[in-house]
Amino acid sequence: MKTNSLQTQQSYEGYIRFKRLFFIGMVILTVVIALAAITFGSSGLTLRQVAMALLGQGEKQANIIVLHLRLPRTVTALVAGIGLALVGCVMQSILRNPLASSSTLGVSQGAAFGAAFAIIVLDAGMQSQTLDGIAIANPYMTSVCAFVGSMLSTLVILGLSRFKRLSPQTMILSGVALSSLFSGGTTLLQYFAEDVKVAAVVFWTFGSLGSTSWREIAIMAAVVGAAMVYFLANRWNFNALQSGEATAKALGVNTDRLLLASMVICSLTASVIVSYIGIINFIGLIAPHLMRRVIGSDYRYLLPASACMGAILLLLSDTVARLAVQPVVLPIGAITSFLGAPLFLYLIFKGGKRR
Repeated sequence: MKTNSLQTQQSYEGYIRFKRLFFIGMVILTVVIALAAITFGSSGLTLRQVAMALLGQGEKQANIIVLHLRLPRTVTALVAGIGLALVGCVMQSILRNPLASSSTLGVSQGAAFGAAFAIIVLDAGMQSQTLDGIAIANPYMTSVCAFVGSMLSTLVILGLSRFKRLSPQTMILSGVALSSLFSGGTTLLQYFAEDVKVAAVVFWTFGSLGSTSWREIAIMAAVVGAAMVYFLANRWNFNALQSGEATAKALGVNTDRLLLASMVICSLTASVIVSYIGIINFIGLIAPHLMRRVIGSDYRYLLPASACMGAILLLLSDTVARLAVQPVVLPIGAITSFLGAPLFLYLIFKGGKRR
């Protein structure tokens, strides 16, 4: 008995060691890809020139390209990728639905409708147009309206989940219906809007990582950082939910409060990100699935690993968007959809074969 117990303990310690080493590897990979995203581009900068510019000792042209163009874009990708992946990972836990994410449950589309309402009706529209997209004249009003729109979708999902006790498949169908509803509302707003405001909404919905200022990046980082702290603080509660709501309650988890607070924080995080960079699909859906296949469903490690994977996916997608048709920068939302959909189908078919 002692020998078996010792072997079990050693096996568990080895598994935990693997997860920790894997996470460290993910952090290193994220940093490497971020440096590559800053380096690669049409200007032909070398890694040494980029490093010198990051240290403040580069040439004037290199400093402008790296510090004012590529670095803000890369940091935006890091923050947004981390936030969207965390939101998807937590939603999949609290709703116990592997297809849950801000894009599949209509949260992103609700936020998009709110942002379009702010741009068109409340006149928070286009301040200036750049090569990559637009600059919103009143991003704070846009964020507030995006949050309200996302909360409308969240309240419907919460109501269906808590009172109607719908199955996971039915909840996804409800999310599809909500997405269609908000997309139709956004289309109607554009139909009656002026050309300039329609252009602002269209450019915004394409998705862009190059139109954020350092102030907006700081706001996104603050929201994502606060959400990460809350999610990590409740990592054991998310683990308990995997065994069912009844089991979680028996372990002392206040499931109602956890569900409500997590959904509100997920909606706030998604709406702030969407309001600044547009709709980015599949990041929050795929990143947790990829990590779950490697390190399992232990949220102590799944949350930070998913955050790294979300940042990696968005960085790679943005790099493809910048380099595919130089000097044109493709819409990041289209790239994530093109890359994400086949990958997600592959995960589904591979999982189906294993069952």
